[in-house]
Amino acid sequence: MRILVVCGAGASSTFVAQRVRHAAHEQGLAYTAFAGTERSLPIDLDAADVVLVGPHLAHALERIEQDAASRGTTVVLLPSDIFTDRDGTRTLALIRAAVGGSGGPPPTAGAAAEPPD
Repeated sequence: MRILVVCGAGASSTFVAQRVRHAAHEQGLAYTAFAGTERSLPIDLDAADVVLVGPHLAHALERIEQDAASRGTTVVLLPSDIFTDRDGTRTLALIRAAVGGSGGPPPTAGAAAEPPD
């Protein structure tokens, strides 16, 4: 899954993207996350499955959702306290909830498949 994190200038989105990448890696998920800006959104949107919108861009959410809908891209408005999510796990949970948990469960090392009942 390709996750675009959008903010005004790209600084805070860079930190969120980095934390999401780390959390996804820790959970064994093949997710990528990259930062973008409101200005770069029309170009960046083509490379994203999910767009995380910084809380300070709530005013632009409707426009972003319209642009994303034509591409089948999910949009998530991040809560105002998202920057306190230091390890990215809360942000990752928001993403998984928005897309219905797609991406599958994290793999477990050495786990054998259980026989059906």
